[in-house]
Amino acid sequence: MTKPARPLTLADIARMAGVSTGTVSRALAGKSVVNAETRKRVTEIATAHGFKPNLMARRLRTQRTGVIGIAVPLGHERRQHLSDPFFMTLLGHLADAITERGYDIMLSRIIPDDDEWLDTIVQSGMLDGVLLIGQSDEFENIEAVARTYLPMVVWGSQVPDQVHCAVGVDNFVGGRLAGEHLIARGCRRLAFMGEVRTLELIERFRGLCAAADAAGLEAPLQLDTHLASDIMADEIAANLDRAGSAIDGIAAASDVIATRTVAVLSARGIAVPEHMAVTGFDDLPVAAQTAIPLTTVRQDLVAGAAAMVDRLFARIAGDPAPSLQMQPELIVRDSA
Repeated sequence: MTKPARPLTLADIARMAGVSTGTVSRALAGKSVVNAETRKRVTEIATAHGFKPNLMARRLRTQRTGVIGIAVPLGHERRQHLSDPFFMTLLGHLADAITERGYDIMLSRIIPDDDEWLDTIVQSGMLDGVLLIGQSDEFENIEAVARTYLPMVVWGSQVPDQVHCAVGVDNFVGGRLAGEHLIARGCRRLAFMGEVRTLELIERFRGLCAAADAAGLEAPLQLDTHLASDIMADEIAANLDRAGSAIDGIAAASDVIATRTVAVLSARGIAVPEHMAVTGFDDLPVAAQTAIPLTTVRQDLVAGAAAMVDRLFARIAGDPAPSLQMQPELIVRDSA
């Protein structure tokens, strides 16, 4: 049996090129301190012999892992899955932006069973930085970690004197836009189809209430609806039974809830928007593709993902990049 060839080392390339191993290392890293002719000779030798750099050694030398962690905390909604269209859309944009910078990603769906879950992630030694999709009901834990860990950026809302860096839309304004649109088209009995256990959704509900108050209307009903897809439709049906004729306009907490709400209404023979107007929130691709395209509040996930990644890499470099609050936009289609 032929003995497998020994992998080529930096020392082997150095001997063939007639230079030191340090020069080989710097040449393969593209360092300008090595003259162009030497870099070219070293690179050609490495390529011709199929040389593969030792990634672990490089990471030890640079004190970088080359990995970014993306975590989705679900303390508020333990039955929700990563297959949720919002998660998948934002994850895709984040992954594209990170891998285009030459980094790998490590993805975690977190069910927080104690207050140490985020400490465990950032102290693992496996990551150069962390992105969180959503604050869930873990705002205080995120704040505590952010006081000592710089390279972390969160998709979510902002409050005065917040420590952690967050990127997201002004959810209060978004909720108000949905309410003002429903009121302008004649709705007088509003409801919020969604839970209010997370900061983002609380703010959307507050914005809807502000629109109703400004128009002299009664406070909107808040109809608890989980984001878990396996129970959502049944909860929406029960909410509609409970509300009865007390509502004529629904601001859903998300596009996913809105599309399910439209489906339940249609199955009951309730015309949308003629007898019940419905708005969503997010403007995911599905919003324009349903049988009755959704009027919704857009949060620009492409720009948001880019802003998260830009801020994360700035923080990895030691720059405490600030939070960003983007402005939402009302997208009018057929459902309201």
